[in-house]
Amino acid sequence: MGGALLGGLLKSGWAPAEQIAVVEPLPGRREELARDFPGVQVVDIPRADLVGDRAGAVLAVKPDAAEGACRVLGAVLGEVGAIRVLSIVAGVPCLRLETALGGHPAVVRAMPNTPALVGAGVSAISGGSHVTSDDLAWAESVMAAVGTVVRLPERLLDPVTGLSGSGPAYFFLVAEALMEAGVQMGLTAEVSRTLVVETMLGSAKLLSATGEDPAALRAMVTSPAGTTAAGVRALESRAVRSAFMEAVAAATERARALALPR
Repeated sequence: MGGALLGGLLKSGWAPAEQIAVVEPLPGRREELARDFPGVQVVDIPRADLVGDRAGAVLAVKPDAAEGACRVLGAVLGEVGAIRVLSIVAGVPCLRLETALGGHPAVVRAMPNTPALVGAGVSAISGGSHVTSDDLAWAESVMAAVGTVVRLPERLLDPVTGLSGSGPAYFFLVAEALMEAGVQMGLTAEVSRTLVVETMLGSAKLLSATGEDPAALRAMVTSPAGTTAAGVRALESRAVRSAFMEAVAAATERARALALPR
């Protein structure tokens, strides 16, 4: 996700490559980043000389490494002035990151999803205790490089995780099932994949472009006693609607559990 965000920032012209530095402790990964993003400074540890006044840092590490990284980052950023950090780390609250950074850091948490890899993600951002409107605007400009951004209170990031963070997996599961169904009905795997992918893409565009309620669009496709009505009736008889609602609830509860101190 960090690589996707870096690519989005460069592609959008958010800043010249020479004004962006990446900290990567693994030598092999440093070589890959230097090759893939020419001009970007790739280093093994944070350095004060790479940070300007009110510059910001993006924290893109595994959850168990987040607080350790913040302790190192806080020491470096503290040398050059106020600390501003955007975290895309799952499950680590702003308060824990603020404590690890030290002082009065401006911490913004973001919950992106994997379509950010193709510039079509959606992210929710939430500000910590010391965040200003300027800090939120900066964080939003960063995440907007890879998709749509919404602002929410931090307490709602767990439901966001359960809905849009995990959401691509739900759609991929639906795609798997529909592709398999097409093959079972006699289509080739290639044709089935094309039909499913384009149907999902087109349906999402229709929903976005019209602004209609999904129930209204579903009704447009569903003729009385027709083929779609038969298919929807089969789905409803298997409680598919309830299953999706339970999936979001389960993922949300898991996100809340991950946020608890260990």
